[in-house]
Amino acid sequence: MRRTDREVTDREKQMEILHVCKVARIGIQDGKGVYVVPVNFGFTIETDKLTMYVHGAKEGKKLDLIKENPYVGFEMDCKDELVEGKVACQYSYYYASIIGSGKASVVEDQEEKCKALAAIMKHQTGKEFKDFSENPKLADAVGVFKIEVDEYTCKQHA
Repeated sequence: MRRTDREVTDREKQMEILHVCKVARIGIQDGKGVYVVPVNFGFTIETDKLTMYVHGAKEGKKLDLIKENPYVGFEMDCKDELVEGKVACQYSYYYASIIGSGKASVVEDQEEKCKALAAIMKHQTGKEFKDFSENPKLADAVGVFKIEVDEYTCKQHA
């Protein structure tokens, strides 16, 4: 990381940024380049291991590409605000971001799928939902994939 003065290494601050970000951009190799798709997500952290969950259609380009090559990159940012200056070179931008990579896979296990959907809803709304475990047919209606995060970095300019 070039701007080490903006690197966030404190675990609590990293988690605060993760909780505030609501959209991640997933980069998936597609043979011609990289296919980038914005997604809402949820996550779990178990024994310091971050796993991101994404829902969507049960078929389509995103899932086809993940099945071909499961290694993905992701980026999320939040807390963005333009900082005005008197001249162009004095302008700046406040932000917080997380960039990382990991291995994606389709979630097939019904129990994990229900847990994943509940995590997505919790992250996006701040509310606990038991709908999926109480009515598994809701989970059957969508596809879910997870990213088991191998590494990530966090930056903030505030």
